[in-house]
Amino acid sequence: MFSNKASFKNNFLKRLEMLCGKSFSESSARDQYQTLGSMIREFVSNDWIETNERYLAAQGKQVYYLSIEYLLGKLLRQNLINLGVEETVQAGLKELGIDLDELEELESDAGLGNGGLGRLAACFLDSLASLNLPGHGHGIRYKHGLFEQKIVDGYQVELPEQWLRSGNVWEIRKLDSAVKVPFWGKVEAKMEDGRLVFHHLNVETVTAVPHDMPVIGYKTQTVNTLRLWNAEPTQFPIHADVLKYKRETESISEFLYPDDTHDEGKILRLKQQYFLVSASIQSILKTYRKQHASLNQLNEHVCIHINDTHPVLAIPELMRILIDEEGYEWEQAWHITKNTISYTNHTTLSEALEKWPIHIFQPLLPRIYMIVEEINERFCRELWEQTPGDWKRISDLAIIADNFVKMAHLAIVGSFSVNGVAKLHTEILKKREMNQFYQLYPEKFNNKTNGIAYRRWLLKANPKLSSLITDAIGPSWMSSAEELTHLLNFQNDSTFLDQLLKIKNDNKQRLADIILDKTGVKVDTGAIFDVQVKRLHAYKRQLLNVLHIMHLYNRIKEDPSYSIVPRVFIFGAKASPGYYYAKKIIKLINTVAEQINNDPRVGDKIKVVFLENYRVSLAEKIFPASDVSEQISTASKEASGTGNMKFMINGALTVGTLDGANIEIKELVGPSNIFTFGLTADEVLHYYQHGGYQSREYYHHDYRIRQAVDQLVNGFFAGVNNEFEPIFDSLLEENDQYFVLKDFASYAKIQEQIGETFTDKAQWQKMSLTNIAQAGYFSSDRTIREYADDIWGIKSLK
Repeated sequence: MFSNKASFKNNFLKRLEMLCGKSFSESSARDQYQTLGSMIREFVSNDWIETNERYLAAQGKQVYYLSIEYLLGKLLRQNLINLGVEETVQAGLKELGIDLDELEELESDAGLGNGGLGRLAACFLDSLASLNLPGHGHGIRYKHGLFEQKIVDGYQVELPEQWLRSGNVWEIRKLDSAVKVPFWGKVEAKMEDGRLVFHHLNVETVTAVPHDMPVIGYKTQTVNTLRLWNAEPTQFPIHADVLKYKRETESISEFLYPDDTHDEGKILRLKQQYFLVSASIQSILKTYRKQHASLNQLNEHVCIHINDTHPVLAIPELMRILIDEEGYEWEQAWHITKNTISYTNHTTLSEALEKWPIHIFQPLLPRIYMIVEEINERFCRELWEQTPGDWKRISDLAIIADNFVKMAHLAIVGSFSVNGVAKLHTEILKKREMNQFYQLYPEKFNNKTNGIAYRRWLLKANPKLSSLITDAIGPSWMSSAEELTHLLNFQNDSTFLDQLLKIKNDNKQRLADIILDKTGVKVDTGAIFDVQVKRLHAYKRQLLNVLHIMHLYNRIKEDPSYSIVPRVFIFGAKASPGYYYAKKIIKLINTVAEQINNDPRVGDKIKVVFLENYRVSLAEKIFPASDVSEQISTASKEASGTGNMKFMINGALTVGTLDGANIEIKELVGPSNIFTFGLTADEVLHYYQHGGYQSREYYHHDYRIRQAVDQLVNGFFAGVNNEFEPIFDSLLEENDQYFVLKDFASYAKIQEQIGETFTDKAQWQKMSLTNIAQAGYFSSDRTIREYADDIWGIKSLK
């Protein structure tokens, strides 16, 4: 149906009439989008079936990637690109008077993720399929996702993210593959045939119904599966309050990350996590059974990978099935389990390492708690045997301690591989955050530096740059990102550099139009587009950026003749609904923007823009237009970052701390092609360990800092009463936990250097080209090959 333009048009018109029951002339754009989507899904269905049959026939190893988030973005054009039919479809639609761009706008970003964790999972699925690797994703089909962000009077307002309002053309509901997930109840132990058997009684059952989405590889016949679970009431439940049961059941797959400030929210989050892993493991074992009669060699044919701690209950759930349903003894079940499951750690933040209160965990998941308790008992006994009497070590490493179940500890003990996501991050895990576990299991720890689905972030997001690259070095880079290094041959080619600049300016104009449309702010495309888009968190230090903007504003006000290279500071970020401090930062950004953008003394020297509802489809327009990429987290806090890689491959220059993957970017491009500043990770960790930092010293001795910080509370922002006192207090009363004031001077100095460098257009374009050329290393294809070879043990099956 996509073999040529005429065939496509003929098939499209026939399908539209059949699907919508109306003629083409009467059809809406929504009808046309649904028609095209259903054609793509049908077109790949044979390859989808054959892929699964190929995996079954090969009887090789498969990996199942369990993640609470998948930030997929829009799939229509990406699927057309991967199938190699984008040009045919675009030309055919044009002849019918249809704009493919307009159809794409009708598609909602899939509301299945929040930030880097979910986007990484989506990139990994793309690479698994593109490399013909047997790997599938499992997640939850959230009805509303996180939230849709609106900015009202500068404040974040959360609205339901109704991405499924018009359905999801890519999914297939498979009721015949539904499974049951039990909650609550009690466990009864009985001796049967000489062994202790456990029965989970009086359970409240939820039905998990899979919705499968095809994951289409780039120009390959491999189509893997993303299986999303929807929570539905079990038919005719025995329940005192059926309506309450129905509400509670459907809430499991209603929202990503429900507010867990109170116990009710904590219960719902834990329910979500167990729902995901129980349904997924039941499904995985059902597939495995099609090939193998016994589970004895499960770990030789299956790897279950847990993305962060959210799916850690996969460990006790697999144990439960092996012991309670399959009749395995503990030792054999444990051997199978810990050799089947691998774990990625994504954080060094202790507050982000999940732990669950026993008073919530035990009643909700009574059998799972018993198994975790047994795992903990045996693990602590092992520690005692190694170092008898070392109670502190046992207390530090125990899975259950201080009335909490520690999920990261369970993940490390119950898996065969633990990986960090950047060289620095992994070293911090090994030497500091998880040093005692590293001493215990050194063979488990390894590094897998993150990567991005670069075809989406270049081919889809930046087609003009993609065409320029292809004209220069040929098309092979689209399958082999390392080929981008051939662009280094054009560093002194003025014609090529001029074309690079023109493409950047075209992309900046496109973003400027969006900014004007969405915010009413007119920006100068000749200015530096200085961008910080990412989740709003104190350690990511959007505050450092804002305080510096306030400092620049103060200089311009004090001296109208002060010369500055014009800047457009662009922010995009969602703050978690319960994260009060982060919401204050959003309000501050918007308040500063309002004041600066409307001050005639500033003119076009500085503009500040906050783009609401940051998401993948908006990111695809921001990255290609960016000149400067703000990666300014407190050193040691950002595990890796992937936004830094997306900016880099689109030619933006990084201003950043030596944190996460910024270090590896610097190693690749060289110190002259990146702007680094601030404390190192070792210096930050030394302060945390030994003290010695006094933020008030920097406040008192640096007039720039004192002026900007005072403006948070001295009435500088008219009509704002004590609004920003929590931010003021965090910097001075609470001693500036993330070293914003410590790094301010270094940051201000490097920003001056950025301005000076930008005025040399030829030099800037050379630096930009170097970043694009070296970005191929950060392809998720490279990352996935490393996972496949070093952890999962899966092979490419064409």
